[in-house]
Amino acid sequence: MLDIVKVIASETSVSYKQIQNALELLLEGATIPFIARYRKEKTGSLDEIQIRDIWESYNYLTELEKRKQTILEAIAGQNKLTDDLKNKIESCSQKTELEDLYLPYKPKRRTKATTAKEKGLEPLAVFIKTLNQPTVKPHPLAIEATQYINEKKGIKTVEDAINGASDILAEEVSEKAELRAYLRSYLMKEGVFVSKIKKDYPEGTTKYEMYRDFQRSVKNIAPHNILALFRGESEGILSLNIDFDESVVLGYLASQEIKTNNKEITDFYQTMLKDAFNRLIKPSLLREIRSDRKNWADLESITTFESNLRELLLSPPAGMQPTLAIDPGFRTGCKVAILSETGQFLEYQAIFPHTGSEKRKEAENTLKNLINKHQIKLIAIGNGTASRETDQFVTEVLKTLDHQQNKPLKVIVNESGASIYSASDLAREEFPDLDVTVRGAISIGRRLQDPLAELVKIDPKSIGVGQYQHDVDQKLLKKKLEETVESCVNYVGVDLNTASKALLTFVSGINPTIANNIVSYRNQNGVFKNRKELLKVSKLGAKSFEQAAGFLRIREGNNPLDNTAVHPESYPIVKAIANTLKVSLSDITKVNNNLRHLNLNLFVTDTIGLPTLQDVVAELEKPGRDPREEFKYATFKEGVTEITDLTEGMILEGIITNVVNFGAFVDIGIHQDGLIHISQLANYFVNDPKQIVKVGQVVKVKVLEVNEKLKRINLSMKDVN
Repeated sequence: MLDIVKVIASETSVSYKQIQNALELLLEGATIPFIARYRKEKTGSLDEIQIRDIWESYNYLTELEKRKQTILEAIAGQNKLTDDLKNKIESCSQKTELEDLYLPYKPKRRTKATTAKEKGLEPLAVFIKTLNQPTVKPHPLAIEATQYINEKKGIKTVEDAINGASDILAEEVSEKAELRAYLRSYLMKEGVFVSKIKKDYPEGTTKYEMYRDFQRSVKNIAPHNILALFRGESEGILSLNIDFDESVVLGYLASQEIKTNNKEITDFYQTMLKDAFNRLIKPSLLREIRSDRKNWADLESITTFESNLRELLLSPPAGMQPTLAIDPGFRTGCKVAILSETGQFLEYQAIFPHTGSEKRKEAENTLKNLINKHQIKLIAIGNGTASRETDQFVTEVLKTLDHQQNKPLKVIVNESGASIYSASDLAREEFPDLDVTVRGAISIGRRLQDPLAELVKIDPKSIGVGQYQHDVDQKLLKKKLEETVESCVNYVGVDLNTASKALLTFVSGINPTIANNIVSYRNQNGVFKNRKELLKVSKLGAKSFEQAAGFLRIREGNNPLDNTAVHPESYPIVKAIANTLKVSLSDITKVNNNLRHLNLNLFVTDTIGLPTLQDVVAELEKPGRDPREEFKYATFKEGVTEITDLTEGMILEGIITNVVNFGAFVDIGIHQDGLIHISQLANYFVNDPKQIVKVGQVVKVKVLEVNEKLKRINLSMKDVN
């Protein structure tokens, strides 16, 4: 472990002690959100990203060490482990380098070389190598090869013998680690991805048209291009190759392997090296490069997905207020669900505002009655089919309300994934007696009240903020997205007395079993009065309590600190601060000025330092504060509900729904998102769209181009006031 810590320290700007302490906490079972928030003294205030990078490096290097031991034992078992080879293996820092060293000793299927060796041609190969020296006198190969002719072994001619020896030497060359490393590097730097659309697909008939005659260097290709090319290839539409200058490669091999001026041996080696490269080296290296670029593209796309998901989960909540949620529809009507200020489902109605004037009048009366009956403050309208028509209808209804009445805030809500949730086991468990469409309306309403609490119930892949999410490594995607959800949930904190099982599961230290037990305890005993009561929950022991308590909030409980991010282990310090300020614990959040001028050094102990004390004071200054930004929403332009309503130059307000490597997609209220290409995001060069926009951001855009046939809308943020 000491060696691994040294390696990580050498590759980062993090100190040895910080890494060692972080790893000790992780290996003891502490979660990353807990360590980042409550163990700053131990880690030197490392953030979640740094801790996660340390943990991933540790796991990589641990796996590497295990693989080294396996390889050393395997080679030793063949009695071929030299001190030099052992040192090279032990000093490896990359898996690729390690596997290159192991390649000559790795058990392999039957090859041309093994067949040649079985025929007794290895001595001939050794003899040819001796001739490949500057000081050795020429010796005709044919004379030497004649000795190996043996019809019983299938060596009928001199040529058969020489070819067999060539096979042995070709395999030997192909397994040289230093040659493979150089050629791998050359192909990565100089190789070019080249794609063609197959003849079966005439121009304009596929979504891969930009790849009809496509070339991009291996080192500069964009992640989305890689994923699109591989998908097109797997669908049988594209042919994909990596082109390079083979003469350069063969020239390099010759410079490294040919030592003599003897023309016969030189000619033999040039033929053998070409065979070694084309038959043995090139196929495996091209597979490696494709795999390397695919893994890189996966990671880049997953990183973008993570960023988008984080922004979506941390979207500002409209607040826990009485809400009327509408899942719009034409013929089947609009499903209307009423939610209380705590998100509790109260009642449901179906209205039909789009099926004739009589039904529209009935719908208007129903809507007004529901608004008045429940003192509705928020109206959430799903952005699916009939969204803008329903939005227009609701606007008309709101105009008829009493002028003295505070009119509800109306917001169109992105409903991506709502149908997935409504048909899920979790939704059936929550609302076993409700139709899927009603569950969908409830989800839309709750998303407006608190996006994080509702979106954690949906598989992140179904939320619609990814790029080629079905093409990337699914195991890695699942892991990274779960980490993102965990990070967001713990960043915001969770109301212990209203949180669902799905939300509780992502709290540090709480697994699905404990989450279920918390809800069961709450149902049987009523709301939690304090954090200590958590210890009465089945299977929630001291370790889980330590990890979870600081992230769980109890509003109006016995202890005002339970509604803050102050960890229970710091309560004694807060009491000491209260005593110093001569105020009660319940009043300590009301003396901000005194807190700001407090000398925190007076309260430093062996276990609690300034970082924790600064966090404690920040919490006391703004107790129970939601760290998310202030709620904002987009106002779509009236009269623009279809793509046919768009005209070039039109200025619109919209909301960013997805950020990808090549730009961002915007909902402008017409059922078809528009694209702001990366070149149209700003008046200057933009390398990464995430530096300019984020999911959920309200933006003003200008319509550049509308293609009704392909349903494509090009937008710009340049020079838009």
